[in-house]
Amino acid sequence: MRLTLLGTGTSMGVPQIGCVCAVCQSVDPRDRRTRTSAVIEVGPTRLLVDTAPELRLQLLGAAITSIDAVLYTHQHADHVHGIDDLRSFTLARHTPLPLYGPAETVAHLRHAFNYIFDGAVVPVPGTSKPSLQLHTLLPGVPATIAGVEVLPLGFDHGKATVFGYRVGPVAYITDVKRISPDIRRRLAGVRVLVLNALWWREHPTHLSIGEAIETAQGIGAERTYLTHLTHETSHHELLAALPAGIEPGYDGLTVEIPE
Repeated sequence: MRLTLLGTGTSMGVPQIGCVCAVCQSVDPRDRRTRTSAVIEVGPTRLLVDTAPELRLQLLGAAITSIDAVLYTHQHADHVHGIDDLRSFTLARHTPLPLYGPAETVAHLRHAFNYIFDGAVVPVPGTSKPSLQLHTLLPGVPATIAGVEVLPLGFDHGKATVFGYRVGPVAYITDVKRISPDIRRRLAGVRVLVLNALWWREHPTHLSIGEAIETAQGIGAERTYLTHLTHETSHHELLAALPAGIEPGYDGLTVEIPE
């Protein structure tokens, strides 16, 4: 099993437009953070988590040439606006590429990208549009997706509902503020955890780095990787400040999880 972090940055990315701070000007490639997305591979099956605005560049950089399904965490722009880049995959398929997510995210995608999902919108001959099929998941109810068992977990994120996903020994959780005792129980035995950690100070809808450390230690995964990071912390500085077993993720990081 393999996990690849395609993007690990917050909604504005790093470097941030117009910023001249040390992190935005850093030459360390781990400080260049595109918007958050990931790939989970189980055997030959590839599950893409979110379609960040930089999805095309992320997939090219990671040499990902095929995917079997997309898991959406929520409908915010930094997690969905690369959806048209899925067109390259669907041109080679005989059936629509399945997309999964919370009910409100599915409804948002259907409305915001109606040119994709409205069957009455037919491409001009010689052109194309992504061939995608939406599916709604329920929080806490396991689903078999492309032959892989996936457990969607529901969280509050401001006015939105966010899904995290557990796939066997891996859990991917981003854009959350707190994890309830019930969900912590459902994460028991997770070996690799990906968890959002915005910055050191308090934020109303995201875990701070300190809160993420406390949360990760409570869950007890062997390895935790922080994502959704900002330009307030460099990779080097954050790595030095984190306890054993917790590291900052970075774009392109690949984690192998033995079966």
